[in-house]
Amino acid sequence: DFYRTIIPILKRGIEAANSPTVVDLASGGGGGWEKLSKHLNTELPDVHVHLTDYYPNLDAFERTVQMNPSFFSFSSDSVNALNVPEEFHGKLRTQFLSFHHFKPVDGEQIIQNAVDTKSPIAIFEAQKRSVGDFLKFFFSPINVILLTPFIRPFTFGRFIFTYIIPLVPIFVWWDGLVSVLRTYSESEMKALVKKVNMNESYDWEVSFVKNGPIKIYYLLGVPKR
Repeated sequence: DFYRTIIPILKRGIEAANSPTVVDLASGGGGGWEKLSKHLNTELPDVHVHLTDYYPNLDAFERTVQMNPSFFSFSSDSVNALNVPEEFHGKLRTQFLSFHHFKPVDGEQIIQNAVDTKSPIAIFEAQKRSVGDFLKFFFSPINVILLTPFIRPFTFGRFIFTYIIPLVPIFVWWDGLVSVLRTYSESEMKALVKKVNMNESYDWEVSFVKNGPIKIYYLLGVPKR
């Protein structure tokens, strides 16, 4: 539940929007919202989260919706974070652990599209490009090996590909290291914002919040009142 400390950030973005619907871009499987949905349901019961992706994982979306049908919905069609459909304009846009997948020119366009459509935007990453985070993910296969027996539901496939053919530890190790190396620094995020036309019409925050030893780095942009 390491995202619980970002609730105040989300609330600021939602309050600045013209709708209680949050549009999540590049959602993947939407797993980051599982715990967040419980917190937001308590504090902002009218909020609704709509999951989208350029390559929508429909099976994962459907499972997420089944957990809380009144809170979640999803787009079955492809949604491009660089050019979000008009029906989502003015709503808070979020991205979790996905912004580092975009090249600078595309990251700039994601922010530009939000500004052009007067949509608040909140981007979150759980790592930064630093020696500490690189070492943390370098040793991540140890965590995978130790924690796999406690993951539910148990599957033989997960057991086989963790301990007998260790593909899961290898892929977690590789993905973590590459993510650290690709994540934008605070100065790079600020530089992207400065390149955006009409960026002065928004209030911007580039910072981090802590949950114990875990830091969540974020960018929040909301239209000035």
